[in-house]
Amino acid sequence: MTKEKVKMSTGRKVLIGLIVVFVVLALAVYVGGIFFFKTHFLPGSKINGVDCSFKTEKQTQEYMREEVSVYTLAINERDEGREKLEAEEIGLTYESDDSIGKILKKQNTAAWVLSLPKGKSYQLDTGVTYDQEKLQKKLKSLNCFQEENITAPQDASIQETDAGFEIVPEVLGNQLDEERTYEAVQKAVENQEQELNLEEAGCYMEPAVYQDDKTLKKHQKQMNKLTDVVITYDFADRTETVDKDVIKNWLVLDKKGNYTLDEAKVAEYVNQLGYDYDTFGCTREFVTALGETIRVKGGDYGWAIDQDKETKALIKAIKSGETQVREPVYAFKGWDRSTNDIGDTYVEISLKDQRMWMYKDGQLIVDTPVVTGNHSKGWDTPAGVYAVDAKKSPAVLTGEDYASDVTFWLPINGNVGIHDADWREEFGGDLYLTEGSHGCINTPYDQAEIIYNNIEIGAPVVVY
Repeated sequence: MTKEKVKMSTGRKVLIGLIVVFVVLALAVYVGGIFFFKTHFLPGSKINGVDCSFKTEKQTQEYMREEVSVYTLAINERDEGREKLEAEEIGLTYESDDSIGKILKKQNTAAWVLSLPKGKSYQLDTGVTYDQEKLQKKLKSLNCFQEENITAPQDASIQETDAGFEIVPEVLGNQLDEERTYEAVQKAVENQEQELNLEEAGCYMEPAVYQDDKTLKKHQKQMNKLTDVVITYDFADRTETVDKDVIKNWLVLDKKGNYTLDEAKVAEYVNQLGYDYDTFGCTREFVTALGETIRVKGGDYGWAIDQDKETKALIKAIKSGETQVREPVYAFKGWDRSTNDIGDTYVEISLKDQRMWMYKDGQLIVDTPVVTGNHSKGWDTPAGVYAVDAKKSPAVLTGEDYASDVTFWLPINGNVGIHDADWREEFGGDLYLTEGSHGCINTPYDQAEIIYNNIEIGAPVVVY
């Protein structure tokens, strides 16, 4: 064997020997660790936040006892307030039991090497005791519980200003919920925590409504929209104004939680308008189309606000958000507010002459024969000054023994009204005496169409 081969063989033997020695030592350390950690806590072990690494059960018990005796809980409050609670103030002591021993026995000692990088934390529900009355007394003595230092929370709200309805931000305050605070402190003490942030623990009483609350913002928007409108009633020589100062008293929440208008209060307002401004039918002097001056009485013509419709119309006008000048919806409406409230747009019917005229803006646009109520059967068309109650096209007129289809229907007094009558070939003359209608004014189709297209609800119809 050459010298070189001898040297190589010797080097291998040395290397192998070193490896063997290292393995034996590593095995010895590992086995030793297994036996050591049967009675000692693994590296990184913490119990209730106390580091117990490499300590025996007895050492851990003693160490925890010492830690508990000097325990201090820092209490961080809102607005940078800070107070503390010490062990002796609440009679805090450590009481040993077999819990630590049980943890020690459950350690996986065979895997002690794996615990080196991370360790393990344990939480025991037992181990410390304290006097609950002393704890409660201590809490009540803290500055944060003194009445002079407490500001109660306030909800964000909506308040009226000159500019409209604005959101006033909430006030957080610093009022603590005693029960929640006690529970949070109790938990911190039992877990041996070093600090407790009362705000993070949810101990403060909070406003129920914040300025960014969606419902609050919705209500503000709704209130401003409803009140940011001016409705002016024009009564010729007088006006009435419905603005924010009036509307704000009508605001109410509906069943869905939305601000709307209290219909009953709006109705009260409209009722007062009627009381102040309504007129009703009266006997009038009237100059006929043939130039004769007569007196006409009866009928339902005059100025009278339709309470229900105008209430709804006013609500609709306000909700539209459009500032406007308007007149009320009238159940009975004089054509203008002048002395001659019939005005210059009206329908005139002569029962004697069986003739009907219509004037629009003072111009004659219809002059036609008609057939009125059957005189022989007592169905005479009633005389008086009426207003067109409605317009409907088409319509079906019904009675006890008839149902008639018409294209143009203008009721003026219940079931009495002006309408076309395509079943008639002749109009005028003495037809009404025995072949008249049930009370309506039968009109040629083309003339009825002209009247229908040129007349408005509330226009006067003079029947004499």
